[in-house]
Amino acid sequence: MKIPRDRENATLAIGRRRVTLTNLRKLFFPEIGATKADLLQYYADVAPTLLPHLADRAMVMKRYPQGATGAFFFMKRTPSPHPDWLETCTFEHGSGTITFPMVNDLAALLWIVNLGCIDLNPWYARCDDVERPDYVHFDLDPGSAPFATVRDVALVIRDGLEGIGMPCYPKTSGSQGIHIYVPIKRGPTQRAVWEFAKAFAQALATSEPDLVTIEYRKERRPPGRVLVDYNQNRSGATLASVYSVRPTPCASVSAPVTWDELERGLEIEDFTMATMPARIAQRGDIWKPVSAARGRYDLARLLGG
Repeated sequence: MKIPRDRENATLAIGRRRVTLTNLRKLFFPEIGATKADLLQYYADVAPTLLPHLADRAMVMKRYPQGATGAFFFMKRTPSPHPDWLETCTFEHGSGTITFPMVNDLAALLWIVNLGCIDLNPWYARCDDVERPDYVHFDLDPGSAPFATVRDVALVIRDGLEGIGMPCYPKTSGSQGIHIYVPIKRGPTQRAVWEFAKAFAQALATSEPDLVTIEYRKERRPPGRVLVDYNQNRSGATLASVYSVRPTPCASVSAPVTWDELERGLEIEDFTMATMPARIAQRGDIWKPVSAARGRYDLARLLGG
């Protein structure tokens, strides 16, 4: 799928669906000269690899109408009007009934990105049971710590999770930190998953006090420690999806990486909108096990329920 770069607006036919794209020549990443069309082209290029990680999940829209350097706002409810072919997810949440869009195919992906969604923020649970997630994850926030310390903490978490038999997969956040995901069998509620993540993070902070903190208040956070953010497992919270572009000067990407790569040392800027398609072509989907039905950890058994 080729996105027109020489026009301001275009309507594309994707199968039987039509998607209108607007403001294609708008500069979205000024430091590298990348436009909205470039962003859309990236997502079109990686769609076959990305879509399995988004399928059947409510999408919280984080919109940057003026590009990466402009103001953004969150939007949960599907805007109206929207294409009649767009699949949505409706459930009770917070203030009432909310209908979220879902990104189940290329047309929906381009429609969402055209709204100014630079990064993609799906729910951790699928739409058919939004209170039973199929991941538990840890968001490593460096605060004042160097990225090398974030890598060290990621490896400590890996050893802890693998020590209790949990398969875990890292990705760069694309911003400053690292995300670690454990694919789990659906069963435990979001609250139970959050309680496990909290207990694990607390134990980690106790065993590695020179590396890890669970103090959220920045003014009280020990300097040089990495926040292991377990609260991202609460209901309604989201993290940028794997393969999401982030609103950084270099258009960095939340990139799946191997533990060997983390051990050797890597940087956030190693993975960008410009380099990720070639990496996928060479390496395939490193995170394929994370979205697979088989091989998921039975957290319910660990929790005794």
